[in-house]
Amino acid sequence: MDNMWIAALDPADRRRIEPHLHERPFAQGQMLYDAGEAVEEVWFPMSGVVSLMTILDGDRMIETAAIGREGLVGVTCGPMNARAASRAIAQVDGVSACCPSDVFAEALQASEPMRTALAKFTESLFAQVQQAAACNAQHRLDERLARWLLTIHDRADSNRFSLTQSDIAGMLGVRRATVSEVGAVLEGDGLIRRGRGWVEVKDRKALEAAACGCYDAMRGLMKDLGVPRPRVGTH
Repeated sequence: MDNMWIAALDPADRRRIEPHLHERPFAQGQMLYDAGEAVEEVWFPMSGVVSLMTILDGDRMIETAAIGREGLVGVTCGPMNARAASRAIAQVDGVSACCPSDVFAEALQASEPMRTALAKFTESLFAQVQQAAACNAQHRLDERLARWLLTIHDRADSNRFSLTQSDIAGMLGVRRATVSEVGAVLEGDGLIRRGRGWVEVKDRKALEAAACGCYDAMRGLMKDLGVPRPRVGTH
């Protein structure tokens, strides 16, 4: 699969970075970089999902954004080679095309259209972070869980993906037992199916209806900005 952000560039801009790309697989739970580290590579996921995590007291953390084939990871914390403000963790197994950050910085400096494309993506990502903060503070857990599952489903290659109750609890910043209870309700209503270490989306339309308005708000913003939108998973 291709990365949608790279694919949307003009051919001349793609040629600035494509010779420097190398593929790198990532596995669920793998940390691409940690908060405070220098970011030496830009990751362009071609499959899988990467979560940006905000670190809280006691090394607790909560997801503030998810990135898949539609975007890139490693340039949203400041100028090239800046230290990361968040932790990037693989949420769903995948493969990324990686580019040295200094090469990408040179390409940006040489191309105004590429700078514009990056600015649009970072604006949409910043809006996702803001929306997630408001969602976590104001909406019921069942709505948040439905919204989060839709976000992962959009970026996954299948209706079924590997997720444990602990994974979901960590992403949403709640107790595992609470996630289990709310997940049982969604499963009882036929929206999802769960097994040991996996979740399957069974009724996409019903899951959309169960989610808070944050999901549609973010999809609408990405459309307005003209940035690639993650494609809905196969169903």
